[in-house]
Amino acid sequence: MSRFQIHDDLTAPEGSVPVLRGALSTGGQLPNFVGALAGSPAALRGYARFRSELRHGHLSPATLERIALAVAEERGSAPGIAMHSRAARAAGLGLDEVALAREFDSNDPREAALLRYLRALVVDGRPPMHLHEEARELDWNDEEILEAIATVALESLAAMVNVAGEVPVDGSIEQSRTLRAA
Repeated sequence: MSRFQIHDDLTAPEGSVPVLRGALSTGGQLPNFVGALAGSPAALRGYARFRSELRHGHLSPATLERIALAVAEERGSAPGIAMHSRAARAAGLGLDEVALAREFDSNDPREAALLRYLRALVVDGRPPMHLHEEARELDWNDEEILEAIATVALESLAAMVNVAGEVPVDGSIEQSRTLRAA
């Protein structure tokens, strides 16, 4: 049972309803995390805007999912791990890469360098200069590194809400929150 109410368009505060409808139009069903975050229209709008901007960045979907998996694992977010495991597979990552991403690693040397850098940021709070230089040597530019850091922040928010709210894994409750026609 979630500590936060998991909203749909019938229970959400008025300010959250347009964002929920927009999320539904692209995904078919609302993740439990989004339903929980809808309890705060400002938090939901901020999350949606941040995610939207990052989707227009330069990181590939596979890279974004590797980062999301690593953060979800580090933060202990079961809903994040489940959702991003599916999304990573859809982005073309094999089961071995999904497992490695959960440990901030990859068989791809370029991806592994970025993930090591991000792991130091998430776990230690400050990546050492040699990890920054390693990422740069493997052709990660400032724009991509900054987008990766922003993705860590976004996924950390999702993981913290999931963990603090004990938000259930999507599909673990019977009733779907598919928005009904108004």
